[in-house]
Amino acid sequence: MKIKDRRVLVCNCEQTMELDPRALAKALGAEDGPHIHNNLCRMEIEAFETALKGGDPLLVACSQEAPLFKEINAENGDEADLAFVNIRERAGWCTGRAKPTAKIAALLAEAVHVAKPTGSISLNSDGMCLVYGAGQEALDVAEQLSPRLNVTLLLNNVDNIVPPTVVNVPVYQGQIARASGHLGAFEIIVDQYAPVMASSKSSLEFLMAQDGAASKCSLIFDMSGGAPLFTGHEKRDGYFHVDPGHPAGIAQAMFEISDMIGEFEKPLYVDFDADICAHSRNGLVGCSNCLDACPAGAIEPSGDYIRVDPAVCGGCGMCSSACPTGAVSFALPRREDLTKRIQILLATYTGAGGKSPVLLFHDQSHGADLISAISRFGGGLPINVLPIAVFSTGQIGHDVIAAALAAGAEQVVALASPQRMEENATLETQIELANAFISGLGLDDASRVHGLVESDPDKVEIFLRELPAGRLGKSRGKGKQGAPGLFEAVGGKRAIARAAFLRLHERADKAPDTIELPALAPYGEIKIATEGCTLCLACVSCCPADALHDNPDKPQVRFLESACVQCGLCATTCPEKVITLVPRFNFATEALSPRILYEEEPAECIRCGKEFGSKGTIERIVEQLANKHSMFMGEDRADLIRMCDDCRIIAQSESTDNPFAAGDRPRVRMSEDYLSAEEDIRKQGDKALKSRDFLKDED
Repeated sequence: MKIKDRRVLVCNCEQTMELDPRALAKALGAEDGPHIHNNLCRMEIEAFETALKGGDPLLVACSQEAPLFKEINAENGDEADLAFVNIRERAGWCTGRAKPTAKIAALLAEAVHVAKPTGSISLNSDGMCLVYGAGQEALDVAEQLSPRLNVTLLLNNVDNIVPPTVVNVPVYQGQIARASGHLGAFEIIVDQYAPVMASSKSSLEFLMAQDGAASKCSLIFDMSGGAPLFTGHEKRDGYFHVDPGHPAGIAQAMFEISDMIGEFEKPLYVDFDADICAHSRNGLVGCSNCLDACPAGAIEPSGDYIRVDPAVCGGCGMCSSACPTGAVSFALPRREDLTKRIQILLATYTGAGGKSPVLLFHDQSHGADLISAISRFGGGLPINVLPIAVFSTGQIGHDVIAAALAAGAEQVVALASPQRMEENATLETQIELANAFISGLGLDDASRVHGLVESDPDKVEIFLRELPAGRLGKSRGKGKQGAPGLFEAVGGKRAIARAAFLRLHERADKAPDTIELPALAPYGEIKIATEGCTLCLACVSCCPADALHDNPDKPQVRFLESACVQCGLCATTCPEKVITLVPRFNFATEALSPRILYEEEPAECIRCGKEFGSKGTIERIVEQLANKHSMFMGEDRADLIRMCDDCRIIAQSESTDNPFAAGDRPRVRMSEDYLSAEEDIRKQGDKALKSRDFLKDED
């Protein structure tokens, strides 16, 4: 069977799964049903080898034996394009009355979608490793690593250590005060730094200590027992923070770090578009969502924008979900690819007769392991729960959730790890925002989007089985029937989110045109207290999202609601403090066009009639300056304020006390003047010579 030019190999894993080839072919729109293998990885391995020789890209519906299939593919010489999908733990081993055909078809269809690949950077490690710890245990680890790495030992505690008879590694004492950098380029500052004395006898002795010593290394093995040197240290490649009282953890870390020499490719987890970044303008901070969310410290301010260090970024994705504009966007996978996968999964499932779909987001480690445990030791995932693997659940934003609901999901669940609590705060905020949309549209009074932070597979299974059934947006009478609405996932974050929300709006019965949203939501309008506005247009000049506009022909402030990200820079910049933010979402088409927030009659020059500025602003200036400022004493002088730039200059030049007046302009000297002067000098010289000769004759 082929799906989109990719040949699919399906195995029932020794008849532990009920697979219907004809039903699968019909659900997937394939001409022929797949041959159902019984033991593809062992007794029928020749079928896989034959498929390799066919030259087609292959999708093997088995992930457990992927290493074996890859090995055979490599031995084949001309390596084929291989992909794998787990249908056994995710669908085939699910108990229940319904057959798994619709779910398996959905998983196969989603697996053949080809996502746009992300870029990568190269990190180089020369094996220079710093072991940081206390006592004899740290010395033992340093000596064991020294045959593989270029090790230096830094002791934060020198008690209970025997001086080595043969020094295999340099030994120092000190406390790391600061650390920065990444794999291949760590930098540390050490206080109380001192090298060991070679004459140390029964205990280690050190030379005079100093503070502020700086050093560099490629790897850090931190078994000091203190706080990690980096926030989000689990995602800092090349840094190992281990518990000195946990031998198994130390051994595992030693095994991993010993191979970290050479060049390593690291994915570029996020893309950044500075053109739509709303971080800052004119030194004033508007949006700091990504800075606040990043647990690894990979993002830092850079003028009016931010800078993402790809060497430090650990790929949690929270910056992408928190960014209101989409300036920071996760690339593994990209938003449009993830949205497309969701639509394929749900459309195939419902098209094959699947009912009440629940979309389960999970990561590739924690979530996948729980799903495997549920299928092996429990009843398996409910047949209507469609799992979709992502690199990190932190990348799940309200836009992705909305796309899932619009595509037909009745419930959305994000399964997160309790070991990464710092990454779950942003996810909770996005879930709250998505539920606010559902409630505001009147689609359901209860929450349809859930964050499940759990490590117990039994509790996960119970939670999923107890989710209430019920169609999202089901008509409560004569109304819309809540049919799924697919859309082309093109454009940025806000474009995809708006398209999804409009589909949900269409499914709602008597949905309002505007709904209120929680504070700090990235959608809304601004209001201007017109009695205090001077139309200085400072708000227009600072808006990073191009939501505020002026009118070159009239004194106006215009507002494009669909572009506003509620960053607050306009309110912060406004000198009169007359701007307030109103979080809401406007479904009406008027949100896509600029509307006038405030305007005034243009002021006309009292001399030439030319329009300049606003009438209200000019009169306020006259009121404040006329007969109160030395330059505008008297009605004639006050009238200067009511003139345009040109007429103001002309009027001043015509006044009796013309500030531009000066003495008569001297005549311009010409070339003839210079020549005449030279001639006069020459004549005077000749005359002087004659007078001198006359005096000589007299003598």
